[in-house]
Amino acid sequence: MVSHTLAVTAALAICASLLPATARAQAPAPDTLARGEYLTRAADCMACHTVPGSKPYAGGLPFKLPFGTLYAPNITADKATGIGDWSDADFLRAMHQGVGKGGIHYYPAFPYPSYTLLADDDVLAIKAYLFSLPAVAKQTPENSLRFPYNQRWLMWFWNILYNPDKRFAPDPARPADWNRGAYLVEALGHCGDCHTPRNFLQAPKTSEKFAGAIVEGWRAYNITADREAGVGAWSDQQIADYLATGHAEHRGSAAGPMALAVEDSLSYLRPEDTKAMVAYLRTVAPIPNAEHAAAAPNPPAAANPGPGAHVFEGACASCHAPDGSGVETPYAELAGSSAITDPAATNATQVVLQGAHLRTREGEVLMPAFAKGYSDDEIAAVVNYVTGLIGGRATQLTADDIRKRRDAQ
Repeated sequence: MVSHTLAVTAALAICASLLPATARAQAPAPDTLARGEYLTRAADCMACHTVPGSKPYAGGLPFKLPFGTLYAPNITADKATGIGDWSDADFLRAMHQGVGKGGIHYYPAFPYPSYTLLADDDVLAIKAYLFSLPAVAKQTPENSLRFPYNQRWLMWFWNILYNPDKRFAPDPARPADWNRGAYLVEALGHCGDCHTPRNFLQAPKTSEKFAGAIVEGWRAYNITADREAGVGAWSDQQIADYLATGHAEHRGSAAGPMALAVEDSLSYLRPEDTKAMVAYLRTVAPIPNAEHAAAAPNPPAAANPGPGAHVFEGACASCHAPDGSGVETPYAELAGSSAITDPAATNATQVVLQGAHLRTREGEVLMPAFAKGYSDDEIAAVVNYVTGLIGGRATQLTADDIRKRRDAQ
């Protein structure tokens, strides 16, 4: 990514020397492109607008929702299939109001209710960076949504209710790093879009902000200051490590959509920005989860030593260790992991079924998928065994529970 920025900078310098002064003034400055690249990473545009293995930002990634499927649009500078003919005003309107060129309304799967907080200069820096990249001609598939969700004009009413269309206003009573963290968490990182449950109109429930939600079958965990269900008992270093590397000692490793957020966005943040996010998250009001409160801890001996133990010893212990401490890589540590202490074991089940993959500075971390190798009964048994033995709260998943999670993928 650095080499790309240097190449763009050199090309701009050569071209600028050949242009008249009036045209030269319109070319994006190199520092604008560098800032735009950083902001684009922080806004995690790559994850939603790139199909794995395809050209960056060319769109086409499907989002399966309860009422149909949405496809992320092409946001490269291609004029026919992307946003190459968009003006600055068009781009600002899309990012702040959720309305694209020609007046087309976007759905809140595009997090414009968070991006509306972004300063104009930051939005235009993102646009400048996207326009500096190669244009990709790729048509976005048509959405397939049920009535009335396929009526885009209804978003006009949704926006009145749920999109304030206001820029971020720093709190003068708070220190600079807190305000920077608030901007990163609330606006650029749009963390609430995944970590906040939604109502029947697909708007975030403000009363449960950051209390956790299910996204694409995975649990986006409670990130409030609650010590039991959230990150209130985590140290600053643990939170920072999780954001920057996808792993926090004795707290677990990122998988699913969160692993992508780490790979494509959070791992690129400067350390001072990661620290600022931690400072802001520390002040988020704690919200307990009812299921955590209802799940009484039990001693490790309560783990069922039957078929679950057999599967774990045969397929899991060689990487995770019999006590969950991990072998060879810290990312294999299970002890203390939120996936194991979650009363529903949502992510533990998903990792067993789908596997996990995370690109780190030290290389790739991979756990294979076991969906085809084990039956629903066996997967339920091993998850129940691990949550009891290592998590201290044995789940009571059944084969039917596993089947439903398979079907939802």
